[in-house]
Amino acid sequence: MASFFQSRRAPKELSVFLYFFLCLISFQQISSQSSPPFACDVVANSSLANFPFCNTSLGISDRVSDLVKRLTLQEKITNLVNAAGAVSRLGIPKYEWWSEALHGVSNVGPGTHFSNVVPGATSFPQVILTAASFNTSLFEAIGKVVSTEARAMYNVGLAGLTYWSPNVNIFRDPRWGRGQETPGEDPVLSSKYGSFYVTGLQKSDDPDENKLKVAACCKHYTAYDLDNWKGIERYTFNAIVTKQDMSDTFQPPFKSCVIDGNVASVMCSYNQVNGTPTCADPDLLKGVIRGEWKLNGYIVTDCDSINEYFYHQHYTKTPEEAAAIALLAGLDLNCGDFLGKHTEAAVKAGLVNESSINTAVTNNFATLMRLGFFDGNPKKQLYGNLGPKDVCTPENQELARDAARQGIVLLKNSAGSLPLSPTSIKNLAVIGPNGNVTKTMIGNYEGIPCKYTTPLQGLAASVSTTFLPGCSDVSCSAAQIDDAQQLAASADATVLIMGSDQSIERESLDRINILLPGQQQQLILAVANVSKGPVILVIMSGGGMDVTFAKNDDKISSILWVGFPGEAGGAAIADVIFGYYNPSGRLPITWYPQSYVNEVPMTNMNMRPDPATGYPGRSYRFYTGETVYSFGDGLSYSKLGHELIKVPPKQLLIPLSEDHICRSSECKSIDTCQDLSFDIKLKVKNLGETSGTHTILLFSSPPSIHNSAQKHLLGFEKVHLVGKGETFVRFKVDVCEDMSLVDEVGNRKIALGEHVLHIGDLKHSLSLRI
Repeated sequence: MASFFQSRRAPKELSVFLYFFLCLISFQQISSQSSPPFACDVVANSSLANFPFCNTSLGISDRVSDLVKRLTLQEKITNLVNAAGAVSRLGIPKYEWWSEALHGVSNVGPGTHFSNVVPGATSFPQVILTAASFNTSLFEAIGKVVSTEARAMYNVGLAGLTYWSPNVNIFRDPRWGRGQETPGEDPVLSSKYGSFYVTGLQKSDDPDENKLKVAACCKHYTAYDLDNWKGIERYTFNAIVTKQDMSDTFQPPFKSCVIDGNVASVMCSYNQVNGTPTCADPDLLKGVIRGEWKLNGYIVTDCDSINEYFYHQHYTKTPEEAAAIALLAGLDLNCGDFLGKHTEAAVKAGLVNESSINTAVTNNFATLMRLGFFDGNPKKQLYGNLGPKDVCTPENQELARDAARQGIVLLKNSAGSLPLSPTSIKNLAVIGPNGNVTKTMIGNYEGIPCKYTTPLQGLAASVSTTFLPGCSDVSCSAAQIDDAQQLAASADATVLIMGSDQSIERESLDRINILLPGQQQQLILAVANVSKGPVILVIMSGGGMDVTFAKNDDKISSILWVGFPGEAGGAAIADVIFGYYNPSGRLPITWYPQSYVNEVPMTNMNMRPDPATGYPGRSYRFYTGETVYSFGDGLSYSKLGHELIKVPPKQLLIPLSEDHICRSSECKSIDTCQDLSFDIKLKVKNLGETSGTHTILLFSSPPSIHNSAQKHLLGFEKVHLVGKGETFVRFKVDVCEDMSLVDEVGNRKIALGEHVLHIGDLKHSLSLRI
């Protein structure tokens, strides 16, 4: 998402000056602001009570219909943009639609601010680490806290009600700078994350299920996962995507957002898909989002998307045509001012009629109605009691710490290494450019956190520590190897905290390689060579790193991946290192070797391998090459035992009508399936003494037809076990949904033949027949 405050093509000096000037004005305004924007203030203006759109006893459709009929064309057009204009004669104030809440209330968008009234909000781990918890109840719990803090800030005039989060794009390529914002590479995990986080954000305590606490937005629709790679930019990139990959990889998270999460908005992306800008594609917008999935809400552009496809993709000849095709495609709201400038001329030219504009503003106003924006003073409504006291509560901050703990992934652990004993360690060496960082921990699309606990602070709370950055920053152009070796040689144990930050991977910056930056590797090896105690390598990053050297080096006893762990990241890292918390995170992405990115261009969108060209494919589902670490990898301080208690059948028959074509000819797959399911009951036993939470993943390997995946995730569960304890886990498998696959033209089918189910080391073969 591009910032309004800084145009990409404006002179840098002017942009910076303008940004700080606007920020100064904004700060002066918000420091004294205390009232939220809302319509239908019948106390201040009793005449508004005569308008049906202010009558809360009427249904939303009737209220919106009444409102839209009262608006002039120009007033409607001012409500097609994120900085929606006021309609003073009807008691409607201006409203800023753009706020962000990716992993906490953020001040990235112009709709949200911090001040002395609310100086910060709870900053949870960046999404990629939260996804590594594989815990749907956590996803929803975080969303609930974020929406409570958002409502509290709205009540004091510091925030809006519409949040353009989450990002549910598939983390297709390890170089993508925005992969950190996503739930990873798997469509099932991404779908679950999106729908549960959306539910946490939106679910209202109002008995009317159509009401919203805040309105979420799933982005960036669709097949968007390249920002700026070797000069190829998202603004003009044409993603060539097969129907098969679209249907089984890129679309499922958005479909789940809409159908399972009932999300209030979907944001279309900058890129083209197969030659058409997504924000101008009627098949993708009207056809799929509204037609097939039945979105109850509005469709918004990424910021300046229409501007981009007119001026830089040259998709239309005139700006009026660009505005018209967006509205005709099903767009409702423009982040930017393009529709504000060119829609009226498009109407006068006959390119679009006013009824299309009516449809768009109806969707926008209906969303605001569901939020209570037209119900009068919000302080007298359901969430009117929320305020600054409800932001950064001790419970919210503890959840941020717990979320980081649940996501941290233990990738390597030699005997006698982790957990460290806080009573045995007299002197801990902490070395690395991320050892005492603050802002790095909260990633991008961040707000101002309640407070920080750095890794050094977290570790120092338990043992005596000595710290050396080892590099001036993560780019590590000149490592302090001699000083680092001297420190490590005299310590009982060494923790190396390395990785990346937003200077390496972020929006508008994709990586060229996936190695640790600069001289980090040399620093790690030099320190490990002289250390007398355990050496723990902690990698703080959004994407995966090729750390094959560390994986294979016996002197590096343990490896932890901690993502960007949020405001309490340092405390969570210490909790895992000292054994206060038993790690249970699993990688939500494949960690590839550097050779992969040397050979595979980021612009190749194909998920499936191509033996004819040697293209190895993408993600654990299709990639055929060697990995550094695989999707789902993650160790614990305990060993688990799995035993099938209720075994699935070895064969399932799919009923077909007598005249079905597959009764008279051999079929490898069928498109007919309904009401077919089975249960798996599993006994999980903690074979160790250490209590902890554990992640159970269920995979399936389908028959090798239709270029099917090698295996794919069916489901996951999170369980807590005391030492030597056991529990039971149940998976209900919907054969028609969970075990289906997509054929070459994008149609979902049931593959006939042998499917192999995987849970840990257990495997079970199941044959689907007719």
